[in-house]
Amino acid sequence: MPLGRYAGAVTDETILDALEKMNKAVEHVQSQFTTVRTGRATPALVERLLVEYYGSHVPLLQLAGFQVPEARQLLVKPHDRATMPAIERAIRDSDLGINPSNDGVVIRLNFPSLTEERRKEYVKIVKHMSEDGRIAVRNVRRDARKHLEAAEKASAISADELERAEKELEKITHEHVELIDKAFGRKEQELLEV
Repeated sequence: MPLGRYAGAVTDETILDALEKMNKAVEHVQSQFTTVRTGRATPALVERLLVEYYGSHVPLLQLAGFQVPEARQLLVKPHDRATMPAIERAIRDSDLGINPSNDGVVIRLNFPSLTEERRKEYVKIVKHMSEDGRIAVRNVRRDARKHLEAAEKASAISADELERAEKELEKITHEHVELIDKAFGRKEQELLEV
């Protein structure tokens, strides 16, 4: 059976699928990093908090706007003032360790400076997140490799085509792991910055 164009389609499709999944893994790790608090105030710390709103849990992002007037202060301005107590409760109950102050119009969040011990603890958390990301990328590589090997066994692709595809997979895996490592390095530096 001549392999021709079909062989290239199988490998290209597998590699593109793996590339897409690896990109999502990197994006996921980067979005997780934004939830880890540095010394600065940022809406990413609270926008995903779930607030009880008329019997259902809604992300704070949908209920309020945010402003950062100073490096260590975040203002949360609810679209509906009736949600203020629920928003305050969600912030107070979160693991941020911040006590919100409500002036009737906005909720002020003052972020204290991080202790050195707390900074190191956050670095460990971020390191764990980045390792999970690396594992996810490697799992995508493993699954793609299994798919390619099965295609070779079924004579859908040649051994040369398999080898070429595996080299390409290795290359994109390395690139994505490197992206995660660089993001970790930036976040670690940000966390340890006094």
